[in-house]
Amino acid sequence: MNIILFTTLHGRPGSLNLSRPRVYLPLLGVLFAFLALTGYAGYRLGLGKASARPLVAVAEMRTALARERARVREEKQRLQADLDALALRLGRLQGEVLRLEGLGERLVEVAKLDRGEFDFEHPPGQGGPERRSSLPRSDTREMLAALGRIEARLAGYELQFRALESVLADRELKRAVRLAGRPVRHGWISSGYGRRTDPFTGRPAWHSGVDIAGKYGTEVVAVAAGVVTWAGERAGYGKLVEINHGNGYVTRYGHNSVLLVKKGDRVEKGQAIARMGSTGRSTGPHVHFEVLYHGRTVNPARFLARR
Repeated sequence: MNIILFTTLHGRPGSLNLSRPRVYLPLLGVLFAFLALTGYAGYRLGLGKASARPLVAVAEMRTALARERARVREEKQRLQADLDALALRLGRLQGEVLRLEGLGERLVEVAKLDRGEFDFEHPPGQGGPERRSSLPRSDTREMLAALGRIEARLAGYELQFRALESVLADRELKRAVRLAGRPVRHGWISSGYGRRTDPFTGRPAWHSGVDIAGKYGTEVVAVAAGVVTWAGERAGYGKLVEINHGNGYVTRYGHNSVLLVKKGDRVEKGQAIARMGSTGRSTGPHVHFEVLYHGRTVNPARFLARR
């Protein structure tokens, strides 16, 4: 095979005969050399990339490890802060338990209650079969368990305090409505309960209350808490205050000069309800004090002697 070459060199064309060995053998050599160099360059390039991949992977792993270490440190700091907060809370709750125990003991002592029923020195009775947990123990779980025990004790104390409050409230209510003391702070008994000589007729008559004489305008007070069922004029009594104390008891305060309460008012024990006078069927300033039990008068003397 001949290849004709046109060139301006020397001004005439030339030809190349590839059929001759001296021509194509050098060409083949050059081609093989070019292919060899290309393959070797590709091999080196691939080898470089392959050797670079592990280094990149190691660098990435080291970065991830550093990131995880930082996260572990942050989590450890957070857990430590939680533990410190739990420890502080635990200490405060323990102090509160001790305070409540002291308060409960004091209340039981003051109220003179049964210590066997309201025992604040020991936790309230509890029980049941124990089921052990398979979870591992830790400081956090120990603190949470301690907090649970304290909260359970506080719940028990709350029940005891509620019962104690109910007992004391009932006792206070009974004390408030219990008839006791005189209807005036200063005065003297001028006429007792029962048969007597009527001061107007001089004949024997029945006196349904006790007369306590004193200075005109002296405060008249309720001997127990209750509700005013009458406040006004009534025949024989003059200006009268009548109070219902519940449990069948009613008291009356007669012959007042001024009334300080009205019908429907709720009054407390010792509250001023009127001022002593001499209205109605009366010979002088005094208070007619009368006690009724289920509608029938009873001797007020035993109530006057009460403290």
